[in-house]
Amino acid sequence: MKNTIEYFLDSTERAPVIAAIKNKEWLQACKESKCEIVYILYGDICDIADIVDEVKAAGKMAVVHLDLITGFSTKDICVDFIKKYTKADGVISTKPFLIKRARELGLFTVQRFFMIDAITYANIKKHVKENNPDVIEIMPAGLTKMIRYVLEEVDKPLVASGLVLDEEDVMGALKAGALAVSTTNRDIWDLNS
Repeated sequence: MKNTIEYFLDSTERAPVIAAIKNKEWLQACKESKCEIVYILYGDICDIADIVDEVKAAGKMAVVHLDLITGFSTKDICVDFIKKYTKADGVISTKPFLIKRARELGLFTVQRFFMIDAITYANIKKHVKENNPDVIEIMPAGLTKMIRYVLEEVDKPLVASGLVLDEEDVMGALKAGALAVSTTNRDIWDLNS
């Protein structure tokens, strides 16, 4: 199998919508979707390995959002746990030090930024330089102008997410330069061709 970043890039070229799942029902639905990458936004320390196994068994890339797993702290040890006790391909986090640790362990990394003000925007370049994530993600996806600005500042693939309401939001983000769009909006998952 290709290395994880190559797989991610190839998968998003074929299927630019990433399924973001938040419960067991959505886990089942993502298995039947055309999405090749799954962001796991739920679970706890006791069941995250099982959730990852189900995603992997469906032939999909599993990326765990560390900040949303119940029982994890904001310490490096949660990254070590994911690496040692699950088959996850990678992790997502808003916390730069968790991204840094995941990179040290060889996990695929997505550093998420909430675009709430100019300070956040100004810090993206610094955090990307310090932590070298494989991919950055900005929220919300509808900020197409912001997508272009961020891509001028950092040389990383960009995923847009948050408030994806319809196909127009997906197409706008992709046209602005986003590599893919991650969404919990299940109606959008089937946009992958």
